[in-house]
Amino acid sequence: MSSPPIPHSSVVQLFEHFGADLDDHNDRRERIIKASRDITNISKKVIFLLHRIVLENTNNTDDVALAKRAAQSGYEKLRDVQSLYAKLAVELQGDRYWRYQRQVSPGLQEYIEALSFAHYLDHGSLITFDQVQQTLMDPHGVPYFPLTSSDHLLGLSDLTGELMRFAISGISRRGGRKKASEVCAFVRGCKSDFERMTPYIRDLNKKQAVTTQSLEKIEDAAYAIVVRSSEYDLPPEMLDDIVAQSISNYSSSGVDNGAAFGHDTYHKHPSTGRHRGRDINDDEDDNR
Repeated sequence: MSSPPIPHSSVVQLFEHFGADLDDHNDRRERIIKASRDITNISKKVIFLLHRIVLENTNNTDDVALAKRAAQSGYEKLRDVQSLYAKLAVELQGDRYWRYQRQVSPGLQEYIEALSFAHYLDHGSLITFDQVQQTLMDPHGVPYFPLTSSDHLLGLSDLTGELMRFAISGISRRGGRKKASEVCAFVRGCKSDFERMTPYIRDLNKKQAVTTQSLEKIEDAAYAIVVRSSEYDLPPEMLDDIVAQSISNYSSSGVDNGAAFGHDTYHKHPSTGRHRGRDINDDEDDNR
């Protein structure tokens, strides 16, 4: 016996329900993508701010105080990002976070990079998973969404590129050679620790390749300065002044720091970009 036919009106209502659900999904997805782009832009500006403050030419301020002042300014600006995540919490309730994780991840990794850079300037160490999650909670201690280990590690991996810029940019300052050596050892430790996680975290192996390049650039700059400095039997303070003057002269003529000391290994690694996995636009194409 055949079943009775479904009324035409019921079919129309069913597809109207499907259409409303798809419209809701697309609208929410576009809002999340826009918020993720805003978060990325703010985080990038915070990173630029940290570099600018920490390299200010203030003779009366020691490097530790300057780094802490930069970190506090970074924390303050990152509250704007945390406010955006607070607004996104409604969009990411329950299982929705996993549905839209690909749209959330790019901005989240950029935020973790900026936060971890400020934390390094403040404490000289890596920010932990729990410390990052605590910045993404409401006043009652409820997380806006579950932070994943992959986003945490990928964001920390991007930090090594900023540390390379921090070390090389500040190497001409008094005490910069010592700081470059400390950063070099720190980045080397990060690379070693992250390496064991590459089989389990997608795209981490690609970021490890960029970390290797960043480490080599720090080592090349530090090695070049140590070799050239050994030619002068001068106090460390005078050597710092010579390094600063040399880099200043060559930087004004468009020559990089490695060439300033007769060292051309920078040209072997021309890439200074950082691999950030998949771009938001890639996700848009995949999900259309």
